[in-house]
Amino acid sequence: MKMSLTALDDQMLRSFAIGAVFSDFDGKINSFDFHRTYDLLITAIDDDSVRLYDTANAKLLKTTYHKKHGADRICFTHHPNSVICSSKYNINSSGESLRYFSMYDNRNLRYFKGHNDRIVSLCMSPINDSFMSGSLDHSVRIWDLRVNACQGILRLRGKPTVAYDQQGLVFAVSMEGGAIKLFDSRSFDKGPFDTFLVGGDTAEVCDIKFSNDGRSMLLTTKSNNVYVLDAYNGEKRCGFSLEPSSNTAIEAAFTPDAQYVLSGSGDGNLHAWHIDKRQQVARWSSEIGVVSCLKWAPRRAMFAAASTVLTFWIPDYSKLTREQPAEDAKAVTRQLD
Repeated sequence: MKMSLTALDDQMLRSFAIGAVFSDFDGKINSFDFHRTYDLLITAIDDDSVRLYDTANAKLLKTTYHKKHGADRICFTHHPNSVICSSKYNINSSGESLRYFSMYDNRNLRYFKGHNDRIVSLCMSPINDSFMSGSLDHSVRIWDLRVNACQGILRLRGKPTVAYDQQGLVFAVSMEGGAIKLFDSRSFDKGPFDTFLVGGDTAEVCDIKFSNDGRSMLLTTKSNNVYVLDAYNGEKRCGFSLEPSSNTAIEAAFTPDAQYVLSGSGDGNLHAWHIDKRQQVARWSSEIGVVSCLKWAPRRAMFAAASTVLTFWIPDYSKLTREQPAEDAKAVTRQLD
C-alpha cells in the first residue's frame, strides 16, 4: 500500500505486523537494499545467492548463485535489474572484490579491483554513476560504474562506514574513535570539510544513514547505541541504548518522513522511537531472532527485517480502530541524555 508521508503517526506505526516471510534459503542475509524508484528489494545471502523480490506483491522474482565470489554487501544501481555486489572469497589486491552484475541476464558487467580485504560498507550515489566502498583494508574507494579504475582512495584508521546524503552532494565516512568526517563529493580530494564526534562515545560506528530531508544523520555503534545527529552541525538530537548483541551488528533506519527511527536489538525485539519527542513509541518481537538488516521501503508503508529469515512488515489496519495499550510501548531501552 502506498503511503503519504503525512499519514505515518504513532498509532499507525504501532499497528505494523509481519505481512510476508521468506525462508527458502540457507544461512543469514548479509545485506539487502531497496531500489529508490521501483518496488524491488535485493538480498545477498550466506549461501552465495542473490535474490530479487517484488515488494509490492511480496514475491520472489529471481535467484542467482555466485559460488566463485560469494555475496556479501549489495546495493542497487539506478537500473532496477543491475546491482553492485562485494565478494566473500579470494579477496586480494589483484582479485575481483566488487562486481557490477545484471540480474536480467545473470552476467557480470564489470569487475572492480583494488581492495585486499573484506568490504564492510557499500553505497550508490543517488544522482550519478558513482559509488563508494569501505573495506577492512582501512581504505574507502570511490568508483564509477562506467570504468574499471578506482576514481579516488581515502586511507584511514579503523573500520570504515560510508554513506551519501540524499542529494548526493556530501558523503560521510566513519573513522577510528567514532569520528564522522564529511566530504564534498565533487572535491573529496581536498579532504573533509567537517568532523562530527558523539561526545563520550568513541565506539566503532557500524552504520550511517542520512534522512530523506537531509537534516539528520543516523549512527549505530558497536557499543549498541543509536544516535540521531543534526546533519549540519553534528549536534546530538537524541540517542538510545540497545540490548547487546555479541555476534550481530545492529542496523537502524529512518522512516521516509524522518519523524521516527527503527532499530533491531540484541534481545530479538524491534524498536521505534519518535525523534523529536525522544521516546519509544512501539516495540515488537522480531519473530526471527536478532535482526542484522533493517530498512524502510522508500515507496511503501513497509519495512523489511532479516536474519536467517526475511520478513516484510506492513500496517495491520484492523488495529487502527483501537489504540494499542500504552504499556505495550513502554521503553525497554535507556535513553541517552
